[in-house]
Amino acid sequence: MIVNEFPDRLITIDGVEYLYFGGTNFLGIATNPDFQNILFESIKKWGSSYGSSRNSNIKLSIYETAEKLLAKKTNSQATLTVSSGMLAGKLVVDYLSKTTDAMFHFPDAHPALQNPPSFPILINGELNPKIFDKNTSKIAVLTDAIPSQYVTPIDLSILLSIPKEKRIELVIDESNSFGILGNEWLNVIKRENINFIKVASLGKAMGISGGFIAGNQSFISEMRNQASFIGASGMNPAFLETYCNAQEIYHLQKQKLEHNLQYIDTHFKNRTKFTFHPSYPIIYFDDELISKNLFDNKIITTSFKYTNASGKLNRIVITSNHIVTDLDQLIAQLY
Repeated sequence: MIVNEFPDRLITIDGVEYLYFGGTNFLGIATNPDFQNILFESIKKWGSSYGSSRNSNIKLSIYETAEKLLAKKTNSQATLTVSSGMLAGKLVVDYLSKTTDAMFHFPDAHPALQNPPSFPILINGELNPKIFDKNTSKIAVLTDAIPSQYVTPIDLSILLSIPKEKRIELVIDESNSFGILGNEWLNVIKRENINFIKVASLGKAMGISGGFIAGNQSFISEMRNQASFIGASGMNPAFLETYCNAQEIYHLQKQKLEHNLQYIDTHFKNRTKFTFHPSYPIIYFDDELISKNLFDNKIITTSFKYTNASGKLNRIVITSNHIVTDLDQLIAQLY
């Protein structure tokens, strides 16, 4: 379906108006007038784009300002912004493929983290025996914070079964959770031999094009010196200024989203065919007839083939911009 304007809570298809419960505009930021005003002012200050290497002799102060804020938000020593979440993942994976003895991935890791030499970390529910190879002292582990079809953070506690003498570079893609969930769930696996590296897109909950890498200071310094980073343009500085100046709007929109999710949790009773958790704005389902029924009742959800290895991804996305009558119409069709 082709549309001619940004799909918010409403979407028009062939002249017919539908409720829209799809996309990734979780906080409703992309169409928020106050957010847009901040963006417009930021463009006036920094221009519409800045196609220069971050290593240029002219350096823009907004990069340091925004990266310090992102480090605080991710509970990391340092961050590095790049032009997309996909690039953030690829930069990290490419570096670790050369600096670790082996790479392993959890099930359903995002394509940004996929790497041909990577091994599945689990075989029949147990840790891959390759992890315990005596010639393997430093490994990379790749995962999404909340993989596709999940509504709660992935359980990483099995990593505690890896001997402490093994060094683990744990790469977590937070694209679908940044701005929605905190990092408290990672406390259960904090251990001296585990180094946390976080990557994410800012194009979802945050509503701006770009991405970041977060980690300890030495790792971020290594990323900053990679040829692929030096040779690429930096993230749009106007977007970074907007991110810094829109913190109160993000906070207010998150409160609205939490209210909507609590409303769904209270009134959505028949969940047999659905996967939902009140802390996360996505409802998953497998039955494609549900999508058809919703469409017939003027409600559009997300339905598409996500990867070559998967079937169709069917999901209902709740955003901050949905109102109670939208939620009531949706709930009435979920049975």
